[in-house]
Amino acid sequence: MTYQNYSLEQLQAIDAAHHMHPFSDHKELRAAGTRVVTHAQGPFIYDAAGAEILDGMAGLWCVNIGYGRDELADAAAAQMRELPYYNAFFKTTTPAAALLADKIASIAPKHINQVFFGSSGSEANDTALKIVRHFWAVEDKPEKNVIISRQMAYHGSTIAGTSLGGMPWMHNQTHGVVPGIRHVMAPYGFEMQEKGESEEEFGRRAARAVEEAILAEGPENVAAFIGEPIMGAGGVKIPPKNYWAEIQRILKKHDVLLMLDEVITGYGRTGEWFAAQSMGIEPDTITTAKALTSGYLPLSAVLVGDRVANTLIEKGGEFFHGYTYSGHPVACAVALKNLEIIEREGLVDKVRERIGPYFGKVLKDKLGGHPLVGEVRTFGLLAGIEIVKDRETRERFLPAGSAAMKVRDHAIARGLMIRATGDTMILSPPLIWEETHVDMAADRLKAALDAAAKDLGVIA
Repeated sequence: MTYQNYSLEQLQAIDAAHHMHPFSDHKELRAAGTRVVTHAQGPFIYDAAGAEILDGMAGLWCVNIGYGRDELADAAAAQMRELPYYNAFFKTTTPAAALLADKIASIAPKHINQVFFGSSGSEANDTALKIVRHFWAVEDKPEKNVIISRQMAYHGSTIAGTSLGGMPWMHNQTHGVVPGIRHVMAPYGFEMQEKGESEEEFGRRAARAVEEAILAEGPENVAAFIGEPIMGAGGVKIPPKNYWAEIQRILKKHDVLLMLDEVITGYGRTGEWFAAQSMGIEPDTITTAKALTSGYLPLSAVLVGDRVANTLIEKGGEFFHGYTYSGHPVACAVALKNLEIIEREGLVDKVRERIGPYFGKVLKDKLGGHPLVGEVRTFGLLAGIEIVKDRETRERFLPAGSAAMKVRDHAIARGLMIRATGDTMILSPPLIWEETHVDMAADRLKAALDAAAKDLGVIA
């Protein structure tokens, strides 16, 4: 690459002059200057200032096999030379797309055998929304089109993805959302569990909110409930163990479909190929992206359960939906090689049996008693760490999110890439992390918490 001919300051100036970043205050970002990441290897990223940073977020929840994998570059190059592109329209396919669909079906829950490709998680959730509403129309129930979602959910940033999600500040910027979507409480025990209420009781109450919304709309009008198995961008909110069983009982009772968003949790992060398998969930659709290619190329896949797929195939006629890059052969070739590596290196079992339990134990042991930490919760290689002013009352610092941002900045300065979402610190590392990387992350985060505590006038 020719970027070596440019100084850091020149690259920052060029970026500020022309590049509009996602989820950024552009004025603030341009005044501060962007971090220019130049290369990466294994679990580390490197920036133009020479810093080595342990990547605690796997890029953006996606680089499951780590950076610098020549096998993926070779797979992409070989496919580009043979067939760089062809579409999936015109009654055509490519070997890579067909073989990837077959591979995904083989690792998915047993009742799922069909796959629809796109390029991003947002596209996948748009697709799932259309599939579900079209399914009910084909079943002669077009009025059954309301979707129940949850507050604080994240399902992408397209208009449909934003509408499905439960973040009001995102809704406010769309100046209108997709109609027919209702939001209920999230299963967020740290803030919402009442005094004296057991985890199981809270799980039932959170699930009951979904049933109450279904009854309020009328079951004859409700198409589906959409949810992340573990709420990711909303702060790694792990539901009570009985929550999903109760949700499924309610949905079955009222004949409402289940749309599971596994854009973050899919392809090994929870210790199974899909969180559906880790948590005993039987969805009608599963949306995936991110780790399908370990982020090396954009690709998403909507996994469609037999009930929905069979109806659409047998009675649905032409489905007026698709993308130029649906089933892109290069992205599919990379995904095939990525899944092969995950399987060959036993990364799914590693998360479940070794590194996931170690990750949870170390974070809780080293950080759980810190004066700024209200709770440490983990599942597989996902972690949420609540930042509080008072551990007993769970009072937060004001303004909301300000303390977590301090922790984040101190962590990055100490060589750990971590994310702050509101008052929650979140981690989602590559599946290739070993015990040494977990220890390194915990030590650096502990130092960041200590530094933030001094800034905030809290004795650490």
